[in-house]
Amino acid sequence: MTKAQRIAGFRATGGSGTAPTTRFGGRPAWLAGPQRPVSAAWGRPMRFIGQIALGPVLGPVGEGRLAYLFVTHADHGEDFFDPDVIDPEGGENAVIVQPGGAHDGPVLPLTAGPTLYDGTGAPAAYTPDLRPAEETGDGDRIGGTPSFFQGDPHPGDDSWRLLLQLDTNWTPFRLHLGAAPRLFAFVSADGTRGRLLVQDS
Repeated sequence: MTKAQRIAGFRATGGSGTAPTTRFGGRPAWLAGPQRPVSAAWGRPMRFIGQIALGPVLGPVGEGRLAYLFVTHADHGEDFFDPDVIDPEGGENAVIVQPGGAHDGPVLPLTAGPTLYDGTGAPAAYTPDLRPAEETGDGDRIGGTPSFFQGDPHPGDDSWRLLLQLDTNWTPFRLHLGAAPRLFAFVSADGTRGRLLVQDS
């Protein structure tokens, strides 16, 4: 049985983290070759948010697999925002699962690309401080039940599992997804597909 994990905080690990573990920023630790998703509207490589080990979320089905999260996002100091970033079907966000995952959008075999940055614009990487959590609740978490506040936009059927819930305005890295956004990422029960959406008040 899998358990929800609360993200109690983030520990900065520098701008070039590459370990195949759950973390935010740095470079993706690809398990089956680079698959950098590309913005549908702008043709630019999406920004890497982080990667999450699927074992704690899916149990044995997820062992040895990572989910990689990406969004279309501005560079430091750039005045740019695509509102389709909130929509799982908008072509401006992506969740790539490796190995054995499936993704319908365009990708590039890039080993490097846009990543999270701090307040100065420098590339940043963070390890989350994970603690056991109740199955439901607000706040940043991996696994458990999503705390939607604008209806229930759950992707697909109820077999999809919450991968990440993140209030992006309260992180040490810059991740502009709206006025008061909450990011939700999901993974299919068979560990092959991911979806990402954002609710904003």
